[in-house]
Amino acid sequence: MTPTTKKVTFAFAIFLVAGFLLLAAYTWMALSFSYSEGERAGYLQKFSKRGWICKTWEGELLLTALPGTIPEKFQFSVRDEDVAKQLTAAAGKRILVTYSQHKGVPTQCFGETEYFADKVVLSQ
Repeated sequence: MTPTTKKVTFAFAIFLVAGFLLLAAYTWMALSFSYSEGERAGYLQKFSKRGWICKTWEGELLLTALPGTIPEKFQFSVRDEDVAKQLTAAAGKRILVTYSQHKGVPTQCFGETEYFADKVVLSQ
C-alpha cells in the first residue's frame, strides 16, 4: 500500500465510525426524549408481534366517544415485554393506555408507529 492509499483508507474508516456514532446518538436522542405524552382509552382490537427481521409488538385501540358512532383507530407500539403481556391478557377489553410519542426514530426496529405504550390499565 502506498502512503496515499493508507491515508484514504484511514480517512474512510474514520468517516464510517463517525457516521455510525452520529446515527447511534441520534437514535438514542429520538428514543430518550418524547415529543408528547398522553393517555387514550378504548377497546383493544388487535395486538400482535410483527416484522421480518425486527419483531415488534404492535397494537390497535378503538376509540369510541359515543355508542353507535364510527370509532377512530389509535395504533401504537410496545417496547416493554411486561406491558406486552398485560395487553395480550386484555384483548377485547376496555383499557387506558399511557403513551409517549417519539418523532424521528430512524428505523422501524423499535416500532412501526411513533406512539409507544408505557403503561396499561383496565378500565370500566
